Amino acid sequence: MSNADISRREFLASVAAVGARAIMPAMPARYPVQSAATVRIDVHHHIVPPALMQAWGAQRMGAASANWSPARAMEELEQGGMSTGMTSIAPAGDPFSDPATAVRLCRECNDYATRLAADHPRRFGVFASLPLPNIDASLKEIDYAFGTLKADGVGLFTSYGNKWLGDAAFNPVFEELNRRNAVVYTHPNTANCCRNLIPNIGDGAIEWGTDTTRAIAQMIFGGAAARYPNIRMIFSHGGGTMPFLVERFVGMARSQQYASKFPDGFPGAASKFYYDTAQVANPAAMSALNKVIPVSQIVFGTDYPFRTAAEHVKGLKECGVFNTKDLQLIDQNALKFLPKFRA
Repeated sequence: MSNADISRREFLASVAAVGARAIMPAMPARYPVQSAATVRIDVHHHIVPPALMQAWGAQRMGAASANWSPARAMEELEQGGMSTGMTSIAPAGDPFSDPATAVRLCRECNDYATRLAADHPRRFGVFASLPLPNIDASLKEIDYAFGTLKADGVGLFTSYGNKWLGDAAFNPVFEELNRRNAVVYTHPNTANCCRNLIPNIGDGAIEWGTDTTRAIAQMIFGGAAARYPNIRMIFSHGGGTMPFLVERFVGMARSQQYASKFPDGFPGAASKFYYDTAQVANPAAMSALNKVIPVSQIVFGTDYPFRTAAEHVKGLKECGVFNTKDLQLIDQNALKFLPKFRA
């Protein structure tokens, strides 16, 4: 048996015995948890586990990912006034798209995220990855993530191949997540249909906002949101283009086909979800989102390491949409479904 096997076995034994959060931190407590008055939870905080970097390589992952490290992440939390970063894997390079490696890579990334959270108690949370669209493997990973690792939720992409969240193909996974009252953080991806549509313009610039909107529409109009009411679901980047298309969705919800299913209209259904501020902390996006979604459903997010907390704190403060009380709510709304991070 190799040293790596022994180390992994010891880690899992520790988790099973006392829970991942009880492992003693490996680093001195340079970064104490902040007071209740300064709680700021970043629900959109990416990490780059070594297994992911090894599988994809620095060039394919990009400079921001290649330069990621736990020490830099901790510095970002401190400099941005963040009490907790909820870790997830960015979809750069579509890291779990290869069925031959997805199951193993998800497991290794989830183990790493749990060790990071255990080394820095309450400074990091865990949104565990799932190897979708592999349903059976995803159900096993859900059981491992919540039963063994004690993850805080799962992180899903908005689409897999040519299917969006809310598609019937994903029903077994959503049924289990609903049974567990799970928190489900989502991040946009590029569906097979829509890769590199415009030369020299990255998919993240346009397509990811659209992909998020497709997932929201599928969840609501496909009925998954109503079937799985116990899931606390977060959509990234202010809901993508949804706020700008709201008039069309409102009209759909009033149509003969859907009116009986949406007595509170589209805004009532959409307000069951949460929406983060990553890359949309500006007057146009926040004004639109705030007209559709109450402040109680907006949560702080940064998209670190691609953007910083300081940029988002400044943008939210200066966008002219929120007062001081609103800004504090945005910082702390995530405590409603992540109460363990309350100082």
